[in-house]
Amino acid sequence: MVYVLENDILQSDKMESITTNNNKLFVVVIKFDELKSVSDILNINEKLLYDCMNGRTSKFESYEGLDYISLKIPIINNVLKQSKKVSMFLQKNVLVFISDGNDILEEVISKSKTGEIKGLNLSKLLYAFFDKLTFEDTYHIEELEYEIAALEEGLMTSKNDNYLKKIIMLRKKLLKLKRYYERLLNIAESIEENDNGLIDKKIIRYFRMFTNRINRLYQNVNNLRDYVTQVREAYQAQVDINQNQLMRLFTVVTTIFLPLTLIVGWYGMNFNMPEYGWSYGYPFVISISVSVVVLCGVWFKKNKWL
Repeated sequence: MVYVLENDILQSDKMESITTNNNKLFVVVIKFDELKSVSDILNINEKLLYDCMNGRTSKFESYEGLDYISLKIPIINNVLKQSKKVSMFLQKNVLVFISDGNDILEEVISKSKTGEIKGLNLSKLLYAFFDKLTFEDTYHIEELEYEIAALEEGLMTSKNDNYLKKIIMLRKKLLKLKRYYERLLNIAESIEENDNGLIDKKIIRYFRMFTNRINRLYQNVNNLRDYVTQVREAYQAQVDINQNQLMRLFTVVTTIFLPLTLIVGWYGMNFNMPEYGWSYGYPFVISISVSVVVLCGVWFKKNKWL
């Protein structure tokens, strides 16, 4: 779709109008498979076209009279799913969005068509997209924090659960978010520098606020990664404690049966011992064995090994 900006409202137009009306502002929203067919009209060279179609990372590149932005946007409420790609080209009178369907972009364009965004120009439309992109991220990061806290609480209350798997999943989510915000922060700082002068100076202050927001989100994710590390260490300590308790139980059992094994070995020898002729020999051995078990049990209980 091609829109022309008139009276702070986006109105539908034709692609050919971009080359014939250089004094007007245009917004183009297309899919990736449509980009090649209109690249000449949009003044996108082969290098940028290839990068846009095949790029795998978020980045910002500035060229003569053109800023190129590529974003790999994770699904914030399901981070481990495949990220969605959105690319943007900003020129003096044209702003191009390339995506295969993005709810945030559709919402921003819809508001621009109804006049909900006041003082609309290409710079403000670009900012509106970035603002909406990260507007609710704080709430989702808080949900991750609650998830980690619940995991820690379950660990402390010794609930039977698969903690290691959950910790690994949380670390994967936070690592992906860390990389995303790190690259988004670099993009925001590059936009703020405005080397080409394509961003309206009045909008630069909005991008400064956006940069600060991304920086806070990035720091929050790093703090959560440290939190998960602490939970993992606590989990490992709990595992070690459980192993020590098990080993202590084995030690107690071994210690109790060691004198019994000695008695069995002693009287199992193939010698003619005097005790064999004693009528109370068998009950005597039984009483000694029982006494050993009772005395060991009392001693271990007194020393809190049982």
